[in-house]
Amino acid sequence: MTRAPLVVVGDALLDRDLDGRAERLAPDAPVPVVDDPAERCRPGGAALAATLAATLDRRAVVLVTALADDEPGAVLRGLLELAGVEVVDLGLEGQTPEKIRVRAEGRSLLRLDRATRPGRVGPLDRSGRRALAGAAAVLVADYGRGVAAEPWVRAALAALPSRRPLVWDPHPRGPAPVPGARLATPNRAEAAGFVPEVPGTGLAAVTARARLLADRWAAAGVAVTLGPGGALLVEGAGAPLVVPAPATTGGDPCGAGDRFSTAAAGLLADGALPSEAVAGAVAAATAFVATGGAATVHLGPGAPTSLHPTPGDPGTPHRLGPGVPHPDPPASGPPVGERSPAPAGAVPAVHRPPADPSPHADSPLGRALRVIAAVRATGGTVVATGGCFDLLHAGHVATLRAARALGDCLVVCLNSDDSVRRLKGPERPLVPQADRVAVLEALGCVDVVVPFDERTPEAVLQRLRPDVFAKGGDYALADLPEAALLSTWGGQAVVLPYLEGRSTTQLMKEVVRRDSH
Repeated sequence: MTRAPLVVVGDALLDRDLDGRAERLAPDAPVPVVDDPAERCRPGGAALAATLAATLDRRAVVLVTALADDEPGAVLRGLLELAGVEVVDLGLEGQTPEKIRVRAEGRSLLRLDRATRPGRVGPLDRSGRRALAGAAAVLVADYGRGVAAEPWVRAALAALPSRRPLVWDPHPRGPAPVPGARLATPNRAEAAGFVPEVPGTGLAAVTARARLLADRWAAAGVAVTLGPGGALLVEGAGAPLVVPAPATTGGDPCGAGDRFSTAAAGLLADGALPSEAVAGAVAAATAFVATGGAATVHLGPGAPTSLHPTPGDPGTPHRLGPGVPHPDPPASGPPVGERSPAPAGAVPAVHRPPADPSPHADSPLGRALRVIAAVRATGGTVVATGGCFDLLHAGHVATLRAARALGDCLVVCLNSDDSVRRLKGPERPLVPQADRVAVLEALGCVDVVVPFDERTPEAVLQRLRPDVFAKGGDYALADLPEAALLSTWGGQAVVLPYLEGRSTTQLMKEVVRRDSH
């Protein structure tokens, strides 16, 4: 932990879990009786964000927060000390807020909140200004209780040099981010609350809200977390980057938003691009949710101070190193970046025109339209992608899987042999169209393949009218010519993460190199 610290600014809460057994109902009311609950205390709010950065990412962390002089505040100080977090306490007039979850065998039955009215936060002092001046990056984990709104705190955050990454996780009851944030990270519900009325639905609406928030907050980027859909990043005027969430099962979403924002801030501190930071944050939040969420963080009296997991013990903290790839939350399970559970499912469809009956039923376009009609009949989302897919490799497969995760069917618009020759030269394609179609349709993530003869797939997209058109991230965010076409019917073009070092051209060069030896 010799690196410059990550400084977390925000409201600290004490979370208590009372976890027991519920095997019967009370005789006087139809409510479960929780027998022999064990109490476990853990940091909450910005204190959880600081703890996760210190324990999971092994970072030096300074937390600028406000604690009251009471028993919950003393417990929080002790937990943060165990986690290795340095605390700059601005002081809080009133009570340290608490959130108490009553649980049975890991399932929440009831939550009790104490000190729901925020107390008065003291001003930023010299130690707080010193911490901000020496930060590798700053994360504002706002929980709407006054720390992020304190005038001296806001002035210091606004004065940060532009080279120092500032990540702002906003709250509906908190202030707007100061201008110049590198990344703001609202979840889908928060973004909808900040910008209620936008045209369209689904990813088109999320993108519109993210662009408006980026302008309103003068933020370089806005990453909207989408629960089981991953996250959507907007930077500038180009197509958004969507990082989908691979499906997993089980888990607890409590604290997922804090894990997302801390991972993103840490990666930006290490020099990552915002797109890389968002991809890493989705992975980190997924693993955190899948392995039990905030309930697995126990640093109180009697709890283990070692952060290595004990297999099969849900009460033992887990460790995930930075940069380790993880699965993401399930399509039917807990969301990424949500402060509370959200309805699961695919991204809502943005446009549902009737299928065009004119193509021959046995043609690829006809089969595609039948698939689309069936999906839309059940309210599903249609996703399309396009490309040559010559010498199918891991980069292609990753993009296809990511595209399929955005909706309920995937249509691949495939450049025909003539189209590939016009794009790549007379020696291409290496694999003829019929074989490329057969290989693609053998993949479980591809529902139907539609070849086209033009240089670009606009004509076939006009017939298919998908809700989402996705391309691999080797394209610049501003270089998706299909985006304007999709917008005419309320669809959304997006860019997906791209596996570095995988390409057909590179494979061909490697074959030539080996043949020459």
